[in-house]
Amino acid sequence: MPVSDPGNSDNRPDPDALLRQAEQEGRGKLKIFLGAAPGVGKTFEMLSEGAARRRDGVDVVIGIVETHGRVETERLTRGQEIVPRRDVAYEGRVLAEMDIDAILARAPRLALVDELAHTNASGSRHPKRYQDVEELLAAGIDVYSTINIQHVESLNDIVASFTRVRVRETVPDRILELAEIEVVDIPPDELIERLKAGKVYLPHEATRALSHFFSKSNLSALRELALRRAAQAVDAQMLDHVRAIGIGGTWAGTDRIVVAINELPGVDGLVRAAKRVADGLHGPWTALFIETPRTAHFTDVQHQRVAAAMTLATQLGAAVATVPAASVVEGIQGFLIHARATQLVVGKSRRSRAFEFIHGSIVDRLIRGTSGVTVHVLPMETETRTSALAWRRSKAGWGSPTGYAITLALVAAITTVASALFHILDLGNVALLYLLPVMVAASLFGLRTGLFAGIASSLAYNFFFLPPVGTLSISNPENLISIFVLLGVAIATSQLTSRVRAQADLAAASAQTNATLAGFLRQLSAINDPAVAARMICDDVAQVFAVQSVLLAPTTGAGLTVQAASTADYRLDTMDLAAANWAFDAGAAAGKGSATLAASEWLFQPVKAGGRTLAVLGIARENSGDPVRADQLPLLTSLVDQSALVLERLRLETEMRDVDAVRTRDRLRAALLSSVSHDLRTPLTAVIAAANELDHGATPDLIATIKTEAARLNRFVANLLDMARVEAGALKLNIEATDLSDAVAGAAHDARRALEGHAVRLDVPPDLPLVRVDPQLLHHCLLNLLDNAGRYGDPGTEIVVEGRHRYGELRLAVLDHGAGLPPGREAEVFETFRRLEGSDREIVGTGLGLAIVKAFAEAMGMMVEAGNRVDEPGAAFTLVFPSPLIVRNVAPESAI
Repeated sequence: MPVSDPGNSDNRPDPDALLRQAEQEGRGKLKIFLGAAPGVGKTFEMLSEGAARRRDGVDVVIGIVETHGRVETERLTRGQEIVPRRDVAYEGRVLAEMDIDAILARAPRLALVDELAHTNASGSRHPKRYQDVEELLAAGIDVYSTINIQHVESLNDIVASFTRVRVRETVPDRILELAEIEVVDIPPDELIERLKAGKVYLPHEATRALSHFFSKSNLSALRELALRRAAQAVDAQMLDHVRAIGIGGTWAGTDRIVVAINELPGVDGLVRAAKRVADGLHGPWTALFIETPRTAHFTDVQHQRVAAAMTLATQLGAAVATVPAASVVEGIQGFLIHARATQLVVGKSRRSRAFEFIHGSIVDRLIRGTSGVTVHVLPMETETRTSALAWRRSKAGWGSPTGYAITLALVAAITTVASALFHILDLGNVALLYLLPVMVAASLFGLRTGLFAGIASSLAYNFFFLPPVGTLSISNPENLISIFVLLGVAIATSQLTSRVRAQADLAAASAQTNATLAGFLRQLSAINDPAVAARMICDDVAQVFAVQSVLLAPTTGAGLTVQAASTADYRLDTMDLAAANWAFDAGAAAGKGSATLAASEWLFQPVKAGGRTLAVLGIARENSGDPVRADQLPLLTSLVDQSALVLERLRLETEMRDVDAVRTRDRLRAALLSSVSHDLRTPLTAVIAAANELDHGATPDLIATIKTEAARLNRFVANLLDMARVEAGALKLNIEATDLSDAVAGAAHDARRALEGHAVRLDVPPDLPLVRVDPQLLHHCLLNLLDNAGRYGDPGTEIVVEGRHRYGELRLAVLDHGAGLPPGREAEVFETFRRLEGSDREIVGTGLGLAIVKAFAEAMGMMVEAGNRVDEPGAAFTLVFPSPLIVRNVAPESAI
């Protein structure tokens, strides 16, 4: 059993690991059957395990399985519940896709979903099947799925390099990191035999496959990749678990390599050496840069070296990390404990014995203080500095003249105060007073200024207070001890204070970074406009890094175009646009400071989310310097990732709105066709039949039939035209002060044919105030409400139009006698082409009248309510005129 690491004796749980575990609560679990190539038996194994779980009493359904005509696989599907697929029309064909809505409605405990990397047909809710699986997991449904190693996104290029086949369907690595992985493996020779026997492909396809993809060398390499990737996933999950429960030790199920990046010449060779170590040990590796207070004094050349080394490590497949720490040794040791690393690669520059005696050796301290980690030490060149550069670095290291002047002033002030109080203080208390300038100088100006304050304080204490006063000689040996104690305390205090100051600076920098990230995400999360989000991204990035920034995204028919920029005077030449397009197409950084098209003045970072590149963010400095320092790369990466999440959210919201609009149009189109084929055909048939009978002579009944059905047909067409105006937003309002008594009387007169067989009572007081509405639209609303009451009210019953002015609003209700509306579904009657079942709404009609009433009323600033009568059975539809529409005082000319 591993022993606890001495550097982590408290073994506290990792908050990030605990948070990741908490995020999985309530979600389904994913198990992936991973194979090296088609035909190894992934689907067969998944179905077998699903059948075993079903026999154990688990609710299992088959979401989708591709048997490819294999008899053994098809046999396993028999007796299992299969969710029917959903037909999707695509380019003149009908494709059968997994019905995610049916699975969610069925809500099984476990769903079997084959071919995780599959691309869904256009028009599906998600473009990729793994996104469907994520939705199932979020709903708490466990999922079994299958995938081949060539479909893993990070390994796609590697597989293509030796198979000469690049698959287009990939799955992000994050999906595998959250899944339990079972490798379905058979030896290459056995797989080749299965292929020859026709158990994988048809005979003519098998012959071609054997000569290309399914060679023994390819299968062996794919097998190794699958086993290695599964081992990495298991190792990552194991580390997350031990971090969450706070167990120390390296838990070295596999080797984990860390290379410490520095600013010295030849650091790129250090990165390549670490890559060779990682390849030899088949383990993951991380390039680590420790940001200390000394980093602030790096030259531009040194910052460029660090940035280039980190970029090279990323290109070679390493993870990169920048960690703030008070010293390089503390930072490396802390990261090794967190990463549970087993191998460390560091560089050692050539230093003189005197230098190492005074300053010590970082490598020696690492070897002595790091147990359980193998340390690889590579010699590195010592940086040669010009005299001017050395002078500047020396000047920066020794502090500023202002700091020394302030320190001398503080020592002089303490001497003055001590002289004034000397008659009530003894020598020991005076010595304590001199510690004040030491702490102030060390806190404000650094260690060396603090040491200077200690020496100056000791000399002042000796000269002004120790006998013989006025000289630097000491007559009493006890006072000599006091001087050395004061000097020693001053030095120790300076070192401690300086270290605290350095740690406070690092903490402040870290807090500022976290605050920047939190504020950036908080602002972007509240935005629903892509154009505003693009501008804010550019402005914030420009402000944080003091650079120019642009955001480019693809537009239909125009390629990449600038969506926003931090300043209006940006300039992108041909080389810059080429770098931007390469970054977008390849999904990797390009431009200045990268390994691709470095002649560009801009650095372009791809903004990626959901396995696709949404945009590219470009940054540049006005003085043509490096766009971003190495220590700022993690912050830039975090901002880009957060920008990607926001842009992806906005893209998905736009797509959902478009999908909803398409669904609404399809529903309206289907309903319109149904209405035209049934509701409009009925009066046309009656009119045609009546017209044919005219040859035998006109009768009053025939003429009445023609008039009635023609009016009915005209009403249907008018409703269709009105609905078209509403959908197109073509309503034009002509607002006037209108008398409701006249409006109701006019509507009742025009609707008299629809109201035949009903007694109509108009209970609208003549003293109701006027209302500001469009008289024509109000007339249409009343006609449709009266028509609705006439058709749906019981024959021979009374229809009442009632107007009341109460509590600052005016209400005009149309009441009928009938079965009323189903409780809880009153609002549904206003939906387009909607006719409720199980109520008095079942009578044949287009279902447009009430939808038009609602649209017209809302256009005029009114509301319309549907409900059941309280006093007796029947429905009540009420137009509500709010206070702003009520005319309080009528001007003389308005009353004319």
